[in-house]
Amino acid sequence: MQRIVKFSLILSMLFLFSSQAIAADSYFSNSAEKFVSGVTNAVTGWVELPKNIILTSQNEGPLYGVSIGTAMGIMHTVGRTLIGVLDAATFFIPTKPSVNPPFIWQDFSRETSY
Repeated sequence: MQRIVKFSLILSMLFLFSSQAIAADSYFSNSAEKFVSGVTNAVTGWVELPKNIILTSQNEGPLYGVSIGTAMGIMHTVGRTLIGVLDAATFFIPTKPSVNPPFIWQDFSRETSY
């Protein structure tokens, strides 16, 4: 039993220092990017409400912005917050962030897409 444990430790050390571990650097950066954007979107999702009111008011007029813009803002607030929580919870699966733009302050004049 001790031989198997020693062999397993030596084998795991070899894998740790192998070239594949070095090549996996993108895994860590992609995971970190997804985690940071997820936490940020979960915390700043509420900014979608005024953003959508402003964008809809500029494009369609103030009355439409207050009514439809508020509804769209609530929808996008819930969407960005929930997607942020999901991205933060699944950061170990290194995919691109699910919200476009990844952060609320990037390209503020564009509507959010998922």
